[in-house]
Amino acid sequence: MTETITAPATDGTRDIDAAARDLAARMPASLGVLATIAYNYRWSWHPGGPELFAAVDAERWEWTNQNPVRLLHETSSAALDRAAGDPGLIERAQGVLAAIEADAARPPFPGRASSTRPVAFLCAEFAVHVSLPIYAGGLGVLAGDILKQSSDLALPMVGVGLLYRQGYFLQRMDQSGYQHEYWFPLDPERVPAALVHNTDGEPLTVRVPLRGRDVVVQVWRVDVGRVRLYLLDAQRPENSRIDRWITGRLYVSDRATRLAQYALLGIGSMRALDAMGMDPSVVHLNEGHAALAPLELARRDIVAGAERNAAFIAARERTVFTTHTPVGAGNEGYDPAEIAEVLSAFPEQVGMDFDSFLQLGRTRPDNPHEPFVMTPLGIKMSREANGVSRRHGEVARQMWQSLFPERPADAVPIGYVTNGVHVPTWLAPRMRELLDRYLGHGWIDRAADPDTWQAVDRIPDDELWSVRNTMRAEFIAYVRDRTIANRLARGEPRWYVEAAERGFSADALTIGFARRLASYKRIYLLTLEPQRMERLLLNTDSPVQLVLAGKAHPQDEESKRAAQGLFAFKGTPQAAERVSFLDNYSLATAMQMVSGCDLWINLPRPPLEASGTSGMKAAVNGSLNLSVLDGWWAEAYDGGNGWALPGDIAFDHAVQDARDAAVLYDLMEHEVLPLFYARDTRGVPVGWLEKVRASMRTCGPRFSAARTMHDYIDRAYALTRSTG
Repeated sequence: MTETITAPATDGTRDIDAAARDLAARMPASLGVLATIAYNYRWSWHPGGPELFAAVDAERWEWTNQNPVRLLHETSSAALDRAAGDPGLIERAQGVLAAIEADAARPPFPGRASSTRPVAFLCAEFAVHVSLPIYAGGLGVLAGDILKQSSDLALPMVGVGLLYRQGYFLQRMDQSGYQHEYWFPLDPERVPAALVHNTDGEPLTVRVPLRGRDVVVQVWRVDVGRVRLYLLDAQRPENSRIDRWITGRLYVSDRATRLAQYALLGIGSMRALDAMGMDPSVVHLNEGHAALAPLELARRDIVAGAERNAAFIAARERTVFTTHTPVGAGNEGYDPAEIAEVLSAFPEQVGMDFDSFLQLGRTRPDNPHEPFVMTPLGIKMSREANGVSRRHGEVARQMWQSLFPERPADAVPIGYVTNGVHVPTWLAPRMRELLDRYLGHGWIDRAADPDTWQAVDRIPDDELWSVRNTMRAEFIAYVRDRTIANRLARGEPRWYVEAAERGFSADALTIGFARRLASYKRIYLLTLEPQRMERLLLNTDSPVQLVLAGKAHPQDEESKRAAQGLFAFKGTPQAAERVSFLDNYSLATAMQMVSGCDLWINLPRPPLEASGTSGMKAAVNGSLNLSVLDGWWAEAYDGGNGWALPGDIAFDHAVQDARDAAVLYDLMEHEVLPLFYARDTRGVPVGWLEKVRASMRTCGPRFSAARTMHDYIDRAYALTRSTG
């Protein structure tokens, strides 16, 4: 189900096929088609794909976290026999498989990238699907969307990341609203992944010099449509227990382990691709974690006899760097002793003394007291660097101007490619059915074209409103069930549990706020004016309900306390029936929220929101945004497609917070609620729907992953340019 053109025998193709055959052998013969589909995540964004597996055993499907491999391994024989005897299910499965195979047979995107010289996309996390929990937040979600969109474009791309055996933490809130973390082991043999073997039938391994010794790394392959995602794994018997822990958890708290993860990703990715017969035409560093990769490219050329400067120039020429972090704390610095402990052997291998190596990670190379940071290294070792929105590009140029002391900030060579979302992944089935009827056959393939979305103006009010009502009602049923389960698990009083059972109206204005709970996201603004929030919750004529979700980093006590403040609503009359915090935010929860909420709120402190993508997902589903003019919304907002809070920078944060909270509630009370509840004789909010259409028409094409990838292909990758 991958590209039919010749590929190296060691790239994992045979291993994926063998895993699918092994799974098929455990089931009735007619269900073998499901085993084949299960090992390519292309099913996850094909219409009807997820429903195939749910039809086998709906309860087990949810229990396994929508993991098709576990589902087919663990479902009872009786359920498998029932599925095998359902000719309609088998026919649908064969149709999905035929579509996946036809997709794989398309010719590749024209240009100098190929299966053996792909674009290599390196990232510390990938959110491909909820069943593969190796992601923490927006960085991973963007990475997953880029892989999927590259598959849709037939772009020869491979992703490389780390296989975290415990992934990111799971979250449980106690009765006070304080976050507790726990981890659950990931069994790579029970997800849609296969261990890559070499031509001798042994696991393919590479060695990475860390801590004065070689760490042995094996490689797992995950198919994301036409794109191969390779995950490096230190769980090898040759490694010590400490070295195996390098790929234990995502964003582990121990600094030395994090640095080892970055080294493993940067150096190991290039060595693994080389071992599989691939020499990337472009290396895309998605954030600074993998910034050692171009140095590894240079090392390889030096070993082959190239002069060091020429090797460095060649490595820069094929490296592209994307920075996502306008927050100083996100650009972690390491002192020389920490670098020496983890990377002592590597500088010499790239022909550098230790001090010269340290200078690559400093903004002022001659300052021996400045820590080593991966972001300056990534900028210096790439020919193209970009932020992830127009405003973030401006912030990044100011932030890293000291790397280019001879230039003013506006001339710093850091551009921007605004993030976008993979529309087929994030579009709810009911909204897709509606858009399929009005936007024309194959419109998904034209999602980046503004003309495609003009057709939303032809959707009748009653049809659009009916779909939005249905999506909200389905979401509220989900919220009610999750809220009851969460409150029972927290040991809440019976009255509080039962309030969730009778609360949460399918007709009330539903507001969503779901973010990584970093302090600059300012979720606490919702509690700064408690009397006004109480009035909103007590309003029976224009009812409002609030659904919240998000995770704070385990070491971020400030953000944990801010989230805890949301539970102060518990004592407010009606809040038990109208406010819910959904534990354990995940891709599955996000999909429910962005499709079911009427209003999406985002309150970052400007200019600290690099881009943000959750509001983009809400917009394509017919939800409206109320957001600070920062990140993507500073580009998207036009006065008629949502609402905005000021995006200016204020040095007195307390004053800024008070002002923004007041503006938020003013907009809610005087604009949002009146517009949502202003109904015509049919009970339809015509003015609200006009804003919904404006939002979809303006946000749909400009903030799709299709537009993002065309920007990268044309402006950063330069795939049609001769390599000389």
